[in-house]
Amino acid sequence: MAKGILEVQLIDAKGLHDTALLGEMDPYVMIQYRNQEQKSSVAKDQGTNPSWNETFKFQVQNAEAAEHHQKLVLRIMDKDIFNADDFVGQATINVADVISLGVEKGNGELHPCKYSVVLADRTYCGEIRVGVKFTLKMEEEITEEFGGWKHSFGH
Repeated sequence: MAKGILEVQLIDAKGLHDTALLGEMDPYVMIQYRNQEQKSSVAKDQGTNPSWNETFKFQVQNAEAAEHHQKLVLRIMDKDIFNADDFVGQATINVADVISLGVEKGNGELHPCKYSVVLADRTYCGEIRVGVKFTLKMEEEITEEFGGWKHSFGH
């Protein structure tokens, strides 16, 4: 079974729908790959054109099954102090092809490009720029990269 690391380069967003009643929005992104979720930093007072320039890593357990709905979901939220954070919009990136390429060649990459940000009703509300890279790894390499450890009992 092929495993690997899916690296997500979150760059910036443009023309987001403004959800702030007062002042500028403080956007952040919840990035979800299968059952793993990570949160970007909050782009304080950056409003509708935030910039993050952050990289996130996700473990891919079964890269051969990449054809089966391998999606990266990016939910953009506006951090609120007194109320629940507001949903700004979301983008979905199909990463099956980049994972398949990685399984075949050792790594695959989608250079940073723009993806449409939409509301629940599919209304366009801006764009987000993201790059995605998949690197095939041996199990030992994954353990090291995520700070885990393995213990083998003497046989």
